[in-house]
Amino acid sequence: MESTTLPHTPGNRISQYVALTKPRVTQLAVFCAVIGMFLATPGMVPWKTLIGGTVGIWLTAGAAFAINCLVEQKVDAMMRRTAWRPSARGEITSTQILIFSAVLGAVGMWTLYTFTNALTMWLTFATFIGYAIIYTLLLKPATPQNIVIGGASGAMPPALGWAAVTGAVPGDAWILVLIIFVWTPPHFWALALYRRKDYENAGLPMLPITHGEEYTRLQILLYSIVLFVVTMMPFISGMSGVVYLISAVALGVGFLGYSWKIYRAYSDALARKAFRFSIVYLSLLFAALLVDHYVHAWIGV
Repeated sequence: MESTTLPHTPGNRISQYVALTKPRVTQLAVFCAVIGMFLATPGMVPWKTLIGGTVGIWLTAGAAFAINCLVEQKVDAMMRRTAWRPSARGEITSTQILIFSAVLGAVGMWTLYTFTNALTMWLTFATFIGYAIIYTLLLKPATPQNIVIGGASGAMPPALGWAAVTGAVPGDAWILVLIIFVWTPPHFWALALYRRKDYENAGLPMLPITHGEEYTRLQILLYSIVLFVVTMMPFISGMSGVVYLISAVALGVGFLGYSWKIYRAYSDALARKAFRFSIVYLSLLFAALLVDHYVHAWIGV
């Protein structure tokens, strides 16, 4: 029988390793970290800090996702959404993944220590432990609240970026962390709803499996309401101005609209659209923070 595994040409081999770092998720995390860097200073971020911080956080995040792929090889193989991953297909061995992750993590930590500061390095390391170990190994297979508790590590990128520039993590940085923390459950539960069969097959205690579809839809709506309120905090605290406020309200209404539709008239197609919109939502929300930051600093609006 002809093998369905792609030949291990150099280019394909590289793409397999890149896939272990979950590039799309990593890009969003690094984007939020970079926004945190710019929000930390009224001027421009020094090039050394910007490039070193971005590369260091990117590499360390990629290392954490590679460990996630290593731990969840068997689970991923049972899920249509993740069965294509080279770790699930056995195209890269466990030893190779472990070495790859260790090298990425070590280079990332060195880069952060050299080009930013020790605080950023240690915070990033703590985030690595939170995601790769606490969330992946302990929480995900144990509790339907895994994404809520584990979301704390995924919400850290803005604080890492802020620390890279200032060597401190003030209250404004934690507001950004809180936004991502509250955004994560409705974002992920929309995915869990339309992929619930995958999670059921894999034996993971995701909320739609343990508490049912209707309860999950209610939780998405409630968290979305809380998210709308939390996204007003940058304006209330004085961190942002009118440009951000208008953007946050408009984006929040859109997010709430999807959540309300999911609650009232659910369909898998709707949940899929809501999941995709939630990614766009977070990207635009943080982009609005960046635009507002400089408009506010230069014009005072």
